[in-house]
Amino acid sequence: MKSAFRYRIPLLILLLTLCACREPAADRLYALKLDHAPSEADWQRALPRAVIVRGGRVHKVAVFPDIDKDTVHTSTPSCHHGGAIPTPLTVEMKAFYTDSDLFIRLSWRDLTRDDAMNRWHWDGSQWRNDGALEDGFGIMWDTRAAAEPAFSCSLACHIEDFGVAGATFHARNHMKLAQDGLWFDLWNWKADRTGRYGFADDRWLDRGGMHGDLPGDLFRPNSRHALAGEKPFGPGDAPLYDDRGRAVDSAFRPAGSQAPGWLTERPSGRRADVHASSFRQGDRWVVTLRRALDTGDPHDITFNPNRPDGFAFGLSVMDHTLDEHYASRTEERLVLMPPSSGRARTTE
Repeated sequence: MKSAFRYRIPLLILLLTLCACREPAADRLYALKLDHAPSEADWQRALPRAVIVRGGRVHKVAVFPDIDKDTVHTSTPSCHHGGAIPTPLTVEMKAFYTDSDLFIRLSWRDLTRDDAMNRWHWDGSQWRNDGALEDGFGIMWDTRAAAEPAFSCSLACHIEDFGVAGATFHARNHMKLAQDGLWFDLWNWKADRTGRYGFADDRWLDRGGMHGDLPGDLFRPNSRHALAGEKPFGPGDAPLYDDRGRAVDSAFRPAGSQAPGWLTERPSGRRADVHASSFRQGDRWVVTLRRALDTGDPHDITFNPNRPDGFAFGLSVMDHTLDEHYASRTEERLVLMPPSSGRARTTE
C-alpha cells in the first residue's frame, strides 16, 4: 500500500505538468514577443490564423466592355443590399509585438488590383474618369469591459439593425452603434487613398458614426466640379492636379497622361498612429500594420500582454467597393503571448 502511494505523487506531478503544457487554443491570432521589428524571415516562419469573411462584392474585369457597367462586377451585393452571397474569403493573419509596438500582417487573394480610385486619363483632347474604386479592409477592436454579446464585425457595423436569413444578411444602419457610452477602435486601410502614403486611417465608432482620432477630412476629390460644389468625375469635369502634383492648365500634355482621382492629406498626431506598408504577391494583397501598444489616445485600444483572454476584433474586406464588404461573423481574438511562450508560433 505504501509502495503504491509512493508512486502516485510523482504521477500526479507529471499529469499537472502535462496539463500546464497544453497547446494554445487554435482559434486565436497569437502575437509572439520579439526584441526587434519583425523581418521578412520572421513573417515567413510565423503560423497564420485564417479568418473567414463573408458577403461582399467580387470585382471581375469585364469580358465584354460594351455591356452595361454592372457586369464588370459579379452581382453579389453584401449586407448593405441583400442578394446572393459569394464564396467566403479567407484572410491570413499573423502578428508579433515588441516592448513598444504591435505588428499585424494580413494577406488575402484578390485577382484584381484596385488601387487607383477615380483615376483621371487624358486622351489627347479631354480628361476622362473611369469611375474605378479601391480595395481595402477595416479592423474594428472591441473596447467593452464585458464581452457580451460576442463581438464580430457584423455585430459592430450593424448592431442596430442586423439580420441573417439563409444565404443573405442585411442591415439598414451601418457604421454606427446602437447605444450611448460605447465606442470601438477602427483601423481602415484603403489601397489607394491611404496605401500610397503608408498609413491606415485611425478612427473610432460610436452612436454618432465614425470619427477620426484627429477630426477633419483627409480625402477630397481631385475635381474642378467638386471645387465648384457640383458632382465630381462626370462629363466635362477635369482634375485640379496631375500625378506629379502640378496644377492642371491648358499647357500641352501627351495622350495617356494621368492624374489621381483623390487628394490625400497626410495624417498627423493621433490620426497617424497606424503605419501600413503593402505589396502584391502574385494575386494576393499583403499588408503589414504597425501601431504602438499604448498610444495614450483615449480613443485607441491599449494592448496589454498581461491579458490572457486577448482582444476581440472584427474584420471586413473591400474588393473594389466603398461599402459592399466582406465581414467576419464570428468573434476573433488577438492574444499577445508572454515571452516564455515564444516557440508556440514559429517553425524550424
